[in-house]
Amino acid sequence: MTERQDKGGLERVAVIDFETTGLSPGVGCRATEIAVVLLENGRVTARFQSLMNAGVRVPPDIERLTGISNAMLKAAPPADAVMREAAEFVGDTPLVAHNAAFDRKFWDYELGQFGRTRRQDFACTLLLARRLLPAAPNHQLGTLTRWAGLPATGQAHRALADAEMAANLMGHLTQVLRVQHGLPHVSHQLLCGLQKVVAKQVPDYLRRMAAL
Repeated sequence: MTERQDKGGLERVAVIDFETTGLSPGVGCRATEIAVVLLENGRVTARFQSLMNAGVRVPPDIERLTGISNAMLKAAPPADAVMREAAEFVGDTPLVAHNAAFDRKFWDYELGQFGRTRRQDFACTLLLARRLLPAAPNHQLGTLTRWAGLPATGQAHRALADAEMAANLMGHLTQVLRVQHGLPHVSHQLLCGLQKVVAKQVPDYLRRMAAL
């Protein structure tokens, strides 16, 4: 895949969300669903979504949260087949997720199950929102979606709905950087840098970036 940038918009990024059986990947904790939304210049251009059967059982509390049942996973394709397809769909496109530390762990683990490694960085809309939207009541994805007046995308805690919410939030954050902070071009590399800047240094950092 090639990356394109137009009129200062964010180049194509792949926004990822996993549903899982727990917090950290391992023998008894695996992904149950993945969704990827390709976002280019603020517009969703393609989607990928699938349940995935990794041979683990869904705890009752997780089933209540996500609505994903053991019966649904029994009929789902194998996890490695789904991840191979997802990895091909993403290619070398830069990655984005809300609370990316979580999704990055599962992306890396599930790729590692068939000997593949990640080649690109993750930008995190949670970390970026903390720096760019300090007035929000909190920085949970659903709260930010409602607070910013972004579209509702479906059932929370299902991968495609959450990936689309995160994509909409990424588009909103890009506009904040362009309109409020005067950045003519917003790149994935800039986002990865910004998310590491401590909050009190964000204004100075953005002024430097706008002057480049």
